[in-house]
Amino acid sequence: MSGSSRRILAAVFALAAGSDAIAANVSTKDEGKALRLSQRNEPADLDPATATLPDEFFIIRALGEGLVVPAADGGKPLPAAASRWEVSSNGLMYTFFLRKDARWSNGEPVTAQDFVSSYHRLLSPTTASPKADLFFAVKNAREFVSGRITDFSAVGFRAADASTLIVTLELPTPNFLLYIASGPWIPVNPRVVAQFGRAWTRPENHVGNGPFTLQEWRPHQHLRVVRNPLYHPERPGSLRQINFIAFDNGDAEERAYRAGQIDVTMAVPVTKLETYARERAAELHRTPLAETHYLAFNTQRAPLNDVRVRRALALAIDRPKIVERVLRGGQQSAGRLLPPQLRGGNDASVAQPWEFRFDAAAARSLLAAAGFAGGKNFPRLEITSWARPAVLEAVQEMWRQELGIEVAIALREAKVHVDSLQSGSFDIGFITQIPDVADSASVLSDFATGAPGNYPHWSDPAFDALLLAASRAPTDLRRHALLGEAEQRLIEAGAIAPLYFNAKNWLMSPRVAGWREDAFWTRDYTAVSLRE
Repeated sequence: MSGSSRRILAAVFALAAGSDAIAANVSTKDEGKALRLSQRNEPADLDPATATLPDEFFIIRALGEGLVVPAADGGKPLPAAASRWEVSSNGLMYTFFLRKDARWSNGEPVTAQDFVSSYHRLLSPTTASPKADLFFAVKNAREFVSGRITDFSAVGFRAADASTLIVTLELPTPNFLLYIASGPWIPVNPRVVAQFGRAWTRPENHVGNGPFTLQEWRPHQHLRVVRNPLYHPERPGSLRQINFIAFDNGDAEERAYRAGQIDVTMAVPVTKLETYARERAAELHRTPLAETHYLAFNTQRAPLNDVRVRRALALAIDRPKIVERVLRGGQQSAGRLLPPQLRGGNDASVAQPWEFRFDAAAARSLLAAAGFAGGKNFPRLEITSWARPAVLEAVQEMWRQELGIEVAIALREAKVHVDSLQSGSFDIGFITQIPDVADSASVLSDFATGAPGNYPHWSDPAFDALLLAASRAPTDLRRHALLGEAEQRLIEAGAIAPLYFNAKNWLMSPRVAGWREDAFWTRDYTAVSLRE
């Protein structure tokens, strides 16, 4: 999701070399070791309560630490601010025991009440946290966000003492730790926030409990964090500094990498993939992402309020052709919403009969049944997006050839694009679905009636009922089955047209060791080191 300037940030494993240089080669002497990370957006927000982009959470995770952190291998979350935890026999109560030596970067102890205050602030209706739903498994959290209850003491957070936090759930949630490991659960120092308000994230005011502290932030130039000497030793790291460097475009980023000015890029220009694969294969890396790119049809606008029209548009898209001829970066064509990493049981690699597949004849038949045979009298629609014009141009041409209809393409700033999706002022929107947690229910809940992420503005009581039943399912097997039925209803209704599951291609210097990044855009900086 690109910003207005469509900048690319490169978090640079580099030393400032005694100056304010935007990028420099890494030195392991004097000033120590530093981490450089590549991002695609200028960070607009470093507050866990209000941040939305993975790029922002890349930095937030360097500056703060939640109760637990995601495991690099995709396994169960690992201890972080909490050294251990206990779960009650009925699965409703989680008791977290904080590390006794936990400190904020200003020297204050990190307390259980700090976590309670952080969550109170995030869930307050006035905060309007975009990711508040990641807390809805907690007793009365949803009701507090909606304003149906106003007494936060009724929400399932309690500080039993300075180092013991008790969290009570609405219902047993076996994968609850995955939610706690997500970025919005990272605490903030309530006293610093009270003192400085929204300015608490400025370098001169920022206080965190993570492995680094914020030293400098020059918008559209660079952001620098340095090692926090008060960070606990259980997650040691050899890096002393991370510089996040801004670039105007991907080509400039790639040139900087070739010049040795940065060590890790965010992406690789499509035109350079074959060259690197042939000439510098050891530096080219690829990670399949649990990220779905899809088209959302505004189901409240004619003719998209007709399921036949929506399905015709979805069936007329040749997805393999898009990933093989346009993207060319290891992406996988998608006929459904959930990527393989989020599917349960035996469904991870099994194609379902209800998935969308290219079928031009069926698409033309459906469009004719809806009254638009050969595309005659079909209104001119518009696809809106923030990026990926080549993909949209491919879809545009497929609809022209197979259905005889014309669509326009309009690129908007990211915020304008999202605002139009939420307000319903669009025809067809290009969406990037990036899960916050490795849970299919979290993704599917975006399409519940009235959900903020329900960009198609689609409503299906049976779908809502399946989500509710899944949340109360007695076994994982039953839960996966119910969520699978919900996904099937979403696809068969044609509310969306999935296009592809994304993959990340990036360049990394051989000097970088221990880099860990998963399919959910989560990174662990504490394992990174730089070779001499």
